[in-house]
Amino acid sequence: MPLGEPTPAAEQVLTLDFAGELHRAAPGEQLRVGRAGDVAIDDNPFLHRDFLVLDWANDLWWIHNVGSRLAAYLTDERSLMRSTLSPGGKVPLIFPRTLVTFAAGETTYELELAVPSVGYDATPGQEPGGTGQLTIAPGKFTESQLLAVLALAEPVLKREGTGSGEIPSTQAAARRLGWTPKRFDKKLENVCDKLAAAGVRGLRADRNGVAANRRRHLVEYAVSSRLVTPDDLPRLDAPQTAVDG
Repeated sequence: MPLGEPTPAAEQVLTLDFAGELHRAAPGEQLRVGRAGDVAIDDNPFLHRDFLVLDWANDLWWIHNVGSRLAAYLTDERSLMRSTLSPGGKVPLIFPRTLVTFAAGETTYELELAVPSVGYDATPGQEPGGTGQLTIAPGKFTESQLLAVLALAEPVLKREGTGSGEIPSTQAAARRLGWTPKRFDKKLENVCDKLAAAGVRGLRADRNGVAANRRRHLVEYAVSSRLVTPDDLPRLDAPQTAVDG
């Protein structure tokens, strides 16, 4: 919704926060994110040397995916809006704060981008009787299915602020829950099938070894869409109920 007049270009300084390290750019300057460049994220061979470029054009800051394989996911600070920035894509930063998540290999990353108000903000819709807490709706996800997601997302959810987090193997996630690998794989398969049927990409297994990528895509989606949040982490150590679907 409109908030008023945009801030003059001279005052539109962009701030990027990665793991508490701040980088700033003024209109006319660029920030390049990747293994090399202005913001050297990590010496991760799965991460592009040049992945994201932030620059100023047409009175707005823009984020451009200059990589060839990896996607980035953009979410406003209230998690009301989510968009996918595929290789070659470019979108303006229209919210005061934008969270950018992406993964390379087994590591997930999160950046926060802040710009002075550009005149818009995300507005939550009205939900009668809503409490803001996670609701497990019948026909969607069972308690054990959400526990499987939580076990995979735990390192990312435990991270304070921006930074990186390793995605555990299915064997490690199963041990975290005290489950057999077979049971964990079944829950993971059920979750991925339900999300894939709802249109979430990257969760279907194929013959090309998508298992690792599937875990990565699942964690990216679950965290950025707030399917699971840090507030849900105590569930991992709570007594588990009888086996469900």
